[in-house]
Amino acid sequence: MVEETKLTVGVVGLGSMGLGMAQTLASKGFATLGFDLSAERKALAEKANVTPTDRLDPLFEKADFLVFSLPTARDVENTVNRYSHLLNADGGRRVIIVDTSTSEPDVSRALAAKLDAMEHGFLDAPVSGGPAGAASGALTMMIGGTDDDLALARPVIEAMSAKALHVGPSGAGNVAKLVNNMLAAAHMVTTSEALKMALAAGISPESALRVLNAASGKSMISEVHFPTWVMNERFDSGFSMGLMRKDVRLAQEMATRTGAENPLTAVVAKLWAEADHLKDNDDFTRMGAFRPEPSN
Repeated sequence: MVEETKLTVGVVGLGSMGLGMAQTLASKGFATLGFDLSAERKALAEKANVTPTDRLDPLFEKADFLVFSLPTARDVENTVNRYSHLLNADGGRRVIIVDTSTSEPDVSRALAAKLDAMEHGFLDAPVSGGPAGAASGALTMMIGGTDDDLALARPVIEAMSAKALHVGPSGAGNVAKLVNNMLAAAHMVTTSEALKMALAAGISPESALRVLNAASGKSMISEVHFPTWVMNERFDSGFSMGLMRKDVRLAQEMATRTGAENPLTAVVAKLWAEADHLKDNDDFTRMGAFRPEPSN
């Protein structure tokens, strides 16, 4: 429960995930500041009792906690390096950055060391649950960082998540998220191929999917994503092809760098990288399309 003196949280990035997290934090009693380059996203935040800012400076100067929701590790790194000196504007604060972006373990470790030297904290805390989970405070968070920083950030993390799993030291949350998303990418492909096989063999895909989800072939992708966004061809989960391509590429790079043998998911990574018929701004669930394209 938030104390009578409100904690201030600054949310950096008000995209499909960041806006939902900002709305959730504001609804749960935090004084919430929000920054985004888009005037439209800031206007949406203001309607949800989030105070939008035109610059990042006020967030770094005033917030007790900062929540990042940015596209890439480079965005996170550049933001911290450019503005972290402002964290010491009010002496005595220990500010914890909770980075919910799907970032890179080495970048998170370097930023955590930099901020620790400044007597501030950094948690890599990528999330699962999509825009709906962000807007309802029902995310799953996989967290890397110290016990002390996690304890300090606990009120914010509990407000945003239904499950918060402390995986290990700095960077561990990023590793877990990349492994998770590589599996999700693989399940999207294998479930689509299974339904194509059923259709070719004369069984309706709907019937085949019911069997998969009642048996050992099920996954979160088959149970949630296919019924919600693929079978009805809505393809609007809110997570883009570009972001999933990036996550799969990072996972494959991590496997190569660490010497992990992954012959099957290496093929999955190749399929995602070479799916030229899908643009980066397409929804990633389009990768699961299994019905033949209509002929012109």
